[in-house]
Amino acid sequence: MFKLNWKRLGIATGLSLTLFAAGCGSDDDATDNGTDGASDGAATEEGQEIELAYVEWDSEIASTNVIGKVLEDQGYDVKLTPLDNAVMWEAVANGEADGMVAAWLPATHGTQFEAYGDQVVDLGANLEGAKIGLVVPEYMEANSIADLTDEDDSRITGIEPGAGVVGAAEQALEDYANLDGWEVQTSSSGAMATELGSAINSEQPIIVTGWTPHWKFAEYDLKYLEDPEGTFGDEEIIATMVREGLEEDLPNATKILDQFNWTTEDMESVMLEIYNGASPEDAAATWVEDNQDKVDEWLEGIE
Repeated sequence: MFKLNWKRLGIATGLSLTLFAAGCGSDDDATDNGTDGASDGAATEEGQEIELAYVEWDSEIASTNVIGKVLEDQGYDVKLTPLDNAVMWEAVANGEADGMVAAWLPATHGTQFEAYGDQVVDLGANLEGAKIGLVVPEYMEANSIADLTDEDDSRITGIEPGAGVVGAAEQALEDYANLDGWEVQTSSSGAMATELGSAINSEQPIIVTGWTPHWKFAEYDLKYLEDPEGTFGDEEIIATMVREGLEEDLPNATKILDQFNWTTEDMESVMLEIYNGASPEDAAATWVEDNQDKVDEWLEGIE
């Protein structure tokens, strides 16, 4: 399978997490690209390497580890590689990663889809009802972005620079006159969650860039601020994208990725378990074990 050279892409965060499938094949087997297709059955693909890229958001850590575990159980040598938004899309488009289950559309990754959408294969939604916006604790009086005042901190706590929700928050500063002079403070999804928890513990005002699914909605009493200007768009989907040629190389793996579909509640349960201390691998394995009926639907038609 394709080898990654993240230094060539000029980043330092391309650290791969590798899941080794039990009973994987020999080195010779691993170099077989499986081009004989589904006619040779699943055995042709056992031991083959498949690389999934993802952005390091809690939601995508959960989904990528779950589908990675399912593929691992089917005999694949699975590599999970965390990347920046733009690099994730570029890696799949260039064939340097095999796929991702982390494409937020149409707004959050709209820029990336415009740049790379015609170079990847869109397998459709794996989760519907996703949403982005500004989120505050229930105890705050504001119910709309238009209600915010300088007493509400004059600051929006964001996540990584370049994230779609951060771009929308920056646009909100222009769309809402009451946010004149405010700033979007970028950090990371983990740092945002930590700051949110600290503010809630002391009942201080805080406005964060938020998205659903996310474990914070199960942990805290939160609300989305209404968005009368429509800056953050409507509900979104999370889609699965794979490189061109993957179906010819690994038809069974492609079918599993194509059939991968779950709910907000499913994803949030995995995220919450990770938040409570489980490793992503263990949380994914627990969910797969407890939801075998749903996993079986993803495996239908595998030869």
